[in-house]
Amino acid sequence: MKIEGKEGRALWFEDEAIQFIDQRKLPYKLEYYTAKTVDECAFAIKDMVVRGAPAIGAAAVYGMVLGINNLDKTAETLRKTRPTAYDLFYAIDYMIDKVKKCEDPLDAANEYVEDIVDRCRRIGENGEKLIKNGMKILTHCNAGALATVDYGTALAPFYIAHRKGKKFFVYADETRPRCQGLLTDWELEQEGIPHAVIADNAAGHFMKSGEIDMVITGADRIVSNGDFANKIGTYEKAVLAKENGIPFYVAAPISTFDKTIKSGDEIIIEERGREELAVINNCKIMPDYTKVKNPAFDVTPAKYVAGYITEDEILKKLG
Repeated sequence: MKIEGKEGRALWFEDEAIQFIDQRKLPYKLEYYTAKTVDECAFAIKDMVVRGAPAIGAAAVYGMVLGINNLDKTAETLRKTRPTAYDLFYAIDYMIDKVKKCEDPLDAANEYVEDIVDRCRRIGENGEKLIKNGMKILTHCNAGALATVDYGTALAPFYIAHRKGKKFFVYADETRPRCQGLLTDWELEQEGIPHAVIADNAAGHFMKSGEIDMVITGADRIVSNGDFANKIGTYEKAVLAKENGIPFYVAAPISTFDKTIKSGDEIIIEERGREELAVINNCKIMPDYTKVKNPAFDVTPAKYVAGYITEDEILKKLG
């Protein structure tokens, strides 16, 4: 992102508190949220002040710093915030291990965050090689700097390619219920990358019309056999891409790979509240009697994935 200084990151630690860009307010307002306690950090994760698996992990390591005097309770509180994103649990376990080794908690947390930023930069460098001049690329939800502290996962290849002078166009799915494609729009606008927001159910139309050459998404959890969970609607995009002969790539750092689960059938899918579907920007769009179902993620089988863009290489398959 083009915001200068620490404020250009999704979150940072300063004056014994976590400072967040409040993603609930974007793209209409750039505001910040301060978490001085573990409960405030947990709220920020649960209410999506911060979202995106790597950024959630970064929030968790700093949350562990805030609750260092009662580490077990802090870990329990943070683990309960969101069940699907693996980085959350990876980050908590990382901090428990560092504290057991008597390392300084804040130093360990800062090291974790800087490592995530570096891994995302390297994801960008690897993924950039896939992007050719003139390409039209679809991405789903937001997997940019806002979701990862800096650079992003799915968006990192766009940033690196753009800075190298490559010319390409991005279609950004505006994903319901949280309209997080607008976060991608906000980031790409700052970077000057040509793009357009589309309703996510328009993606099939553009694929069938020959308007999309490649799909790149992020992931919230990738399991041993290559199945992965991501923002609801990702599975549809992968199936449509396969039907239309379009390569579908997943971009994620090692912290998103969960080797304890063998297949996507075992991934817990978070169900979120009714109000996310019924209310947009403080405007009620559904009558009170309307019942909803609101899964935050779906699982895409590995057979639909052309490759996994990691910080070390592009893997053609897992398992």
